[in-house]
Amino acid sequence: METVDMLAIEKELKAKGYKLICGVDEAGRGPLAGPVCAAAVILDENEYIEGVNDSKKLSEKKREALFDVIKEKALAYGICMVDCKTIDEINILQATMKAMAGAVKALSLTPDFAIIDGNKCPELPMEAMAVVKGDANSASIAAASILAKVTRDRYMIELAEKYPGYGFEVHKGYGTKAHYKAIEEQGICDEHRRTFLRKILG
Repeated sequence: METVDMLAIEKELKAKGYKLICGVDEAGRGPLAGPVCAAAVILDENEYIEGVNDSKKLSEKKREALFDVIKEKALAYGICMVDCKTIDEINILQATMKAMAGAVKALSLTPDFAIIDGNKCPELPMEAMAVVKGDANSASIAAASILAKVTRDRYMIELAEKYPGYGFEVHKGYGTKAHYKAIEEQGICDEHRRTFLRKILG
């Protein structure tokens, strides 16, 4: 099996003269409830982090372990969440772009290039490029995907205590059978995205 050089994109950009490169990714575009969360990470090229990969390919335990290592070893990281009300107001794509831009803004160092997971870049004050499946091809984006996913998952577990009965701690707001059943039985709560539930709400 061919192995991917997870630093190839970063190396190429550094060869062109860019020094601080941040990877940006999000978690929570698809769920029926909760915020969308984005993270930006500038990795230290002298600090290799074993096991960094697309957060979807890692177990929850592995993501949790890497979360602290990334925060400790990265040169800088930023995290930004955009709530469900804003998602309903401006749509999920715009809310995702807003979260990504907010994550970059939250970095303690200003990058001179940003690599964004997906096919669209948010408006940023530095050069940027979108990389489809970036979380599987860039260590910086993969690190950001882990920070975004763990941050959002932890937030959804907190919401489960505030809004019991929906199972947020299990499905994290995604549209599982159990989640739809809970909505049917309890109605929606303040954390549900109304624009995602138009068929149910009528």
